[in-house]
Amino acid sequence: MNNLLDLIKDRHSSRVLFDPNKPVKKQDLNKILEAGSWAPTAHNMQNFEVIIVDDKKILKEISSVKSAASLTFVRESYKQMSFSVEELEKKKTGVLGTMFPPAWRKPDLKKSDLKESDGNSFMEQELNTTPILGIVLYDPSRRAPASEGDFLGIISLGCVMENMWLMANSLGINFHIVSSLSEGAFEKKIKEMMNIPDKLKIAYSFRLGYAISTYKYTRVRRDVEDFTHHNKYGAKGL
Repeated sequence: MNNLLDLIKDRHSSRVLFDPNKPVKKQDLNKILEAGSWAPTAHNMQNFEVIIVDDKKILKEISSVKSAASLTFVRESYKQMSFSVEELEKKKTGVLGTMFPPAWRKPDLKKSDLKESDGNSFMEQELNTTPILGIVLYDPSRRAPASEGDFLGIISLGCVMENMWLMANSLGINFHIVSSLSEGAFEKKIKEMMNIPDKLKIAYSFRLGYAISTYKYTRVRRDVEDFTHHNKYGAKGL
């Protein structure tokens, strides 16, 4: 059990380039996908499909799609930023502001401040060097009984993600979530390119591979007593 907790605590997003000459073995890919298949899903609906892309030509086509960052995303990200390691460690939530382009680190951001190059240049490098891109789809018209808004279904997709992520990391394979492919016009272009039916949506995408460098960033979590209430709300700790 301690080994499982260590694996969970060590799990992290590999926001670095992967070695394009070191492919992921098919048997390891199958283990990662099988781990996803055993994730708990609402009413055991298993409402997801996964497209595995390893064709370099297709990856290049996907990476060439241009789309400026969402103004809403960037503005709301600012509210969760810390501007020093000390501030982040004190808050115990959110992210370090230096992870984002300089233009995104100001409260009065305007749409004119956003450039395609801010988000696309690194993603283009990422996808052109990654051995595997996984695209996770779901059908929003399907939901578990009495789950209006499909909250349980969205939780299920997160469980699938976590299972695959932990299995990948247990095999020494790096994992990185790519959320931009599921956004608006970007998603529309990707769906056309990949022949994805209209009824399906892109939940998220992920990169699999072997990092060619390490990127150490401060990771924080609240302590158990910070979010635990005993018998009634407000009675902190156990």
